[in-house]
Amino acid sequence: MAVHKVVLIPGDGIGPEVTSLTVKLFEAADVPIEWVTVELGEPAIEKYGDPFPEDALKTIKNYPVVFKGPLTTPVGGGYRSLNVRLRMELDTYAVVRPAKSLPVDWLYVDVPRYKNVDLVIVREATEGLYSGVEHFVGRDRCAAETINIITRKGSERIIRFAFEYARKNKRRLVTAVHKANIMKTTGGLFLEVFYEIAKEYPDIEANDRIVDNMAMQLVLKPHEYDVIVTSNLMGDILSDLASGLIGGLGVAPSSNIGDKYAIFEPVHGSAPKYAGQWKVNPTAQMLTGTFMLRYLGMDEKADLIEQAIFKTLNERKKLTYDMARTLRNAGIADIEPVSNKEFTEEVIRNLKELK
Repeated sequence: MAVHKVVLIPGDGIGPEVTSLTVKLFEAADVPIEWVTVELGEPAIEKYGDPFPEDALKTIKNYPVVFKGPLTTPVGGGYRSLNVRLRMELDTYAVVRPAKSLPVDWLYVDVPRYKNVDLVIVREATEGLYSGVEHFVGRDRCAAETINIITRKGSERIIRFAFEYARKNKRRLVTAVHKANIMKTTGGLFLEVFYEIAKEYPDIEANDRIVDNMAMQLVLKPHEYDVIVTSNLMGDILSDLASGLIGGLGVAPSSNIGDKYAIFEPVHGSAPKYAGQWKVNPTAQMLTGTFMLRYLGMDEKADLIEQAIFKTLNERKKLTYDMARTLRNAGIADIEPVSNKEFTEEVIRNLKELK
């Protein structure tokens, strides 16, 4: 099997922990990947005084696939989101976030209606309210403005991506999510383009939902939806909501796909308050890794790793604190949580048994 060179961005906060554990799991599965490590975020600031050094970007652009841990985004100030900048630099315009229930029944004991959820949110990642065009108004900063940029080109390619994804993966329905009732020009353009492109795919059903109604629909009846395509901010919010339907951010993978590059990262953030404690659940990072392996054509390796993860979760012998808490709160079991290192060792033990 050919060796793939993949950029590894460990991230910051708990990022270096969960990425290192995933790399260790990949090594145990004999995955043929050669990692090219690039530092962004807090480690880059410490070394270079810049969270996103130009040399780092040059290195990243030499390779088509990036596997990254979470990066901290300062709230209300500081530098611009590195995640957003990376997507824009590489033009990975489609954030693909599957929300699929895992074959682990106890994850859904407190939300039984959400078993067997299987939907995908496709989110535009280079424009909209995350375009970075914003400013204060007046010398006394009496107001602030953010510009919502929606282009026909950007809308066409993300909507066509969603329909192509649906066709390739034998999905039946694509739903456009918008706020065209209030944002009549930006939302209206997105919706107009959606129905123009939908005509090119007569084999796939198409409909639309206003975003606030969509949030309610996902809570009440997520099984009625299949592929959801939407703009940047709306997709960011809805994908976190959808993650809650399948067990939370700790088990939610994600990817950012463009015509030339692909970035794979978990949905959850960097959780800096837990950094160095080795307690945060690495499952999302690991499943993001299997998402990447399928993209690289290594389905058998992805299957093996997923089976080992699911076996570990179902056995309930060694689980991180968040999963142990779910079992305890549901009255199923009162087990002592283990570190994410011990959890990973258990996954590796199961992987070796499955080989």
